[in-house]
Amino acid sequence: MHFDLTDLRLFLHTLDSGNMTAGAQRSHLSLAAASARIRALEASLGIALFERNRRGVRPTAAGQALGEHSRRVLRQVDHLQFDMAQYAQGLQGQIRLLCNTAALTEYLPELLGDFLKRHPSVDLDVEEWPSLRITQALRQGAAPLGIISDAVNTDGLQTRPFRDDPLMLIMPPDHPLAARPDATFIDSLAHGHVALAATNALGILVEEQALRCGRRLQVRVRAEGFDGVVRMVAAGAGVGIVPQAAVHRCQGALRFSGRALREPWAARRLLLCSADFDTLPGHARALVDCLAP
Repeated sequence: MHFDLTDLRLFLHTLDSGNMTAGAQRSHLSLAAASARIRALEASLGIALFERNRRGVRPTAAGQALGEHSRRVLRQVDHLQFDMAQYAQGLQGQIRLLCNTAALTEYLPELLGDFLKRHPSVDLDVEEWPSLRITQALRQGAAPLGIISDAVNTDGLQTRPFRDDPLMLIMPPDHPLAARPDATFIDSLAHGHVALAATNALGILVEEQALRCGRRLQVRVRAEGFDGVVRMVAAGAGVGIVPQAAVHRCQGALRFSGRALREPWAARRLLLCSADFDTLPGHARALVDCLAP
């Protein structure tokens, strides 16, 4: 049996992406080289690790077992790199951070920029995922850190506060609801909405809350991000619901009115999340310290 750390990283990248091409790209290998390494790994172990099909690859039972062992091995390698770095030039390594849309859009750019400036030997692999998928990935050991909404189940994981992320109802300045300081989410359901994409986690939450009120969201148009929602609302397309941070960021540049939503589900918080903060390598613990409020 013979394989190296490059093989293990390639295997995990392919496992996580479900696609050989994506796994090769994340490993900075050509598709031919990546395929040859996976075949050699399977030959060395004497068993198939993936089931191939037209849509990509799926792990066999042996592949799932190798994935768990590989994650443990690479975590230990990260610890080794950190400990040795203490005798050299300070923190170094790469951190995979999974985060939801609100965290990535509204809070992380400046925080991560400052962290990278202070730690020039650390690289970040930041990916935008829905909060539910992030918790699943953390439980499986696919990433050390995530930032999620407190609306999802975190059983088996550790969490720390990141930022408060309350939701606001926004509308054009001349909209009927703009004259009502007590306007509620239910009031907004009588009007057309500028909604987020149907696959966006916050967009799904808002539509679910409308259904719980016995109503259906009147979607006039969908926008890909918070900025798109705010701009369309300011132009008069309808009302919208976005995080408070997006409202504050856009208030000086665009004309619209905003109301804090008082419903309990709108009082969201974002959480730092990990399987175990104490076992994180040093460079990941430094990132946690940087992100703490």
